[in-house]
Amino acid sequence: MLNRTALEALTQRPLAFLGSAWPWRCAAYLLASALPGAVVTGVIVAAGVAFEVTPLSALAGPVVLALALPPLAGFERRRLRLVDGVPLPRVPDRRRRELGLAVMTVLAMWWIDLVLVAFTIGGPLLLMLSPAVQPAGEPLLAGAAGVAGVLLLPVTAYTITAWAGARGVMVRAMLAPQGSELSEVLRSRARLVEAYELERRRIERDLHDGAQQRLVSLSMRLGLARLDLPDDSPAARIVDLAHEEAKEALAELRELIRGVHSQVLTDRGLAAAADDVAGRSPVPVDVDVELPGRLPAPVEVTAYYVVSETLANLAKHSGATRASVTGRVERGTLVVEVRDDGTGGADPARGSGLTGLADRLAVVGGRLSLSSPPGGPTLVRVEIPCAS
Repeated sequence: MLNRTALEALTQRPLAFLGSAWPWRCAAYLLASALPGAVVTGVIVAAGVAFEVTPLSALAGPVVLALALPPLAGFERRRLRLVDGVPLPRVPDRRRRELGLAVMTVLAMWWIDLVLVAFTIGGPLLLMLSPAVQPAGEPLLAGAAGVAGVLLLPVTAYTITAWAGARGVMVRAMLAPQGSELSEVLRSRARLVEAYELERRRIERDLHDGAQQRLVSLSMRLGLARLDLPDDSPAARIVDLAHEEAKEALAELRELIRGVHSQVLTDRGLAAAADDVAGRSPVPVDVDVELPGRLPAPVEVTAYYVVSETLANLAKHSGATRASVTGRVERGTLVVEVRDDGTGGADPARGSGLTGLADRLAVVGGRLSLSSPPGGPTLVRVEIPCAS
């Protein structure tokens, strides 16, 4: 499994973790705090020297520190990659958040990082060097201290990685709150669905204006050719067969075009499109869709997709003899219900397509509810905000 953050790396097996680059990366991440520490120390020392010369010149220290905050903010953002490889999403107030992180680093975090590294690494190192540091001491005790230092090195690796990982989580929370990441994911999914719908419409137009027109022309030519042939001639039978196959191919192409994109939906809206898809269902379907007018395109497309997929699923799996589709707009929300008198027992985990419907609805902020007890009936209820 690919570990993208330091905390994820801690879940590896001990030997795999200790042999990886993560402890070294986390140590480098924490030791990099020496840079903001050096800036703060330099400003304090310079301000102290200036104060001895003239008290007013010491006021330049805070000014210099404030000017150093933007570069330190960029430094913090870049070094986060050492412990967190997940790209940061863009947020509207990015500059303000980065400056807040830089202030926190300058005031507290840099010395906490360095103190933790010094104690965590310094302790085992001193124990390992005990035989050399205290040569006059008792050899057995010094050797035991050296062995203890070596055994503490894995603990050091885990401690440094845990703190660096936790610090990385805190930095990410400051630079990009969880809500912003979720919003970016939803926007990305919405863009993908929109691009997918545009591509479906392009394919539908190409099929309608290209292949379908050619098949219509071919069918007409074969029909005209058949009129010029005697009824009992071998050529007439071949032309008749070709004519029938051309008509069947044309019918299949028209059905394919309807599946790619419903022109009825584009031209006349959801209510007419629901009537159209119900009329082509092998199960009798009663349609009762009353809407105040045309809804936003993403809402209509998603609702049509839900109706068509649900009717296709009930025709294949439910054993229903009758179904119904109702649609209303209630308090700014489109509510669509599809019922059937089938055997029930619909389960999203069995690959009935309900998971795909829920994912599609999530893009437009919709919600899917399912009631399908064993023995039926089944009710699929969809709610889509019309402001989408």
